[in-house]
Amino acid sequence: MFSLLLALIYLAFISLGLPDALLGSAWPTIYPLMDVPVSYAGIVTMIIAGGTIVSSLNANRLLHKFGTGLVTSISVLMTAIALFGFSFADRFWLLCLWAIPYGLGAGAVDAALNNYVALHYSSRHMSWLHCFWGVGASIGPYIMSYCLLRSGSWESGYATVGFIQIALTAILFLSLPLWRKIERHKPNEDNSEGKVLKISQAIKIKGVKQVLLAFFAYCALEMTTGLWASSYLVLHRGITAEIAARWASLFYLGITLGRFQNGFITDRLGDRKMIRIGLGIIALGLVIVILPFSSEFLPLVGLVLIGLGCAPIYPSIIHATPGNFGKENSQAIIGIQMASAYIGSTIIPPIFGFLANYISIALYPYYLFIFWVLMVVMTERLNRLVKKTSILKQRR
Repeated sequence: MFSLLLALIYLAFISLGLPDALLGSAWPTIYPLMDVPVSYAGIVTMIIAGGTIVSSLNANRLLHKFGTGLVTSISVLMTAIALFGFSFADRFWLLCLWAIPYGLGAGAVDAALNNYVALHYSSRHMSWLHCFWGVGASIGPYIMSYCLLRSGSWESGYATVGFIQIALTAILFLSLPLWRKIERHKPNEDNSEGKVLKISQAIKIKGVKQVLLAFFAYCALEMTTGLWASSYLVLHRGITAEIAARWASLFYLGITLGRFQNGFITDRLGDRKMIRIGLGIIALGLVIVILPFSSEFLPLVGLVLIGLGCAPIYPSIIHATPGNFGKENSQAIIGIQMASAYIGSTIIPPIFGFLANYISIALYPYYLFIFWVLMVVMTERLNRLVKKTSILKQRR
């Protein structure tokens, strides 16, 4: 029963990743047809991010009222409808309109499933869950590429992924009795998911501010690294655009493969050690990128190491949430964590673009290092607070 539900959750996370890279893959074809500047892709992504932040912050209330199974099913349905909307859009404002339900659906399912796995499954499943998101995010561009080559239609790419989402939606709605059966099987744990905390209440819990800043810093670092890697390699290191693009993509491959590999060791080492190991590997990668040697190979290796270092951090922070703050608080806090993550990934990369344009793109590794330091400081402060709180509880 639990294995079947876990398989459904894995499928849901593949579907969560599928649409994420579609806009980037299709935008070179879309913007001339819609007669808008190339920069307008940022408007669409900002609207999507805004929707995900809103739904993440409200996920705790929705899950308390409707349950994880129904919220997940409706959220995937919303993304499917949005994708079909994209496929029929012939004006830019329609893309912006359909970006709203896409963002709302993606944020709710992300917060719901992350908390459910953190509560009910081991750390290795959390790592593999996010690996499967990477699988979906990798497959999406291939689907779009195939549709563009076959018919020259970006609309068919969105429609194809929309049909996949509809199929998954049907499976999820058919699985609702299974969700209810498990809720009856483990009533105590599921009741703990339903505690409604206001954002102001959740933030007052010791350690929450630190974990939010750590999550913000992580997503800022990951998204900035991925977005500007090729530009840095070409403009500052003199590497050809083809080689730079290939190796920059290996940054994401490093995250995906790293999460798959980490699933075999994370239960033995624990979330805290996995985060520290990841931060250590990121530091090594940043140092290699900064080294002032003329070798083309070193910065490429550094980027791959940064990807491998990023791999354990996101899933480990999420999985540790019930243990750090209590099962009764985890859903509210994970929802806020998701919102913090989206804010970091939305705001920080464009700021670096401004700095690169007006100062120098050579600041790239140093800019990333700022967020690495913030992660180290916040995660270690969190560890001390959790340890102190645990000691106080034992004394009582």
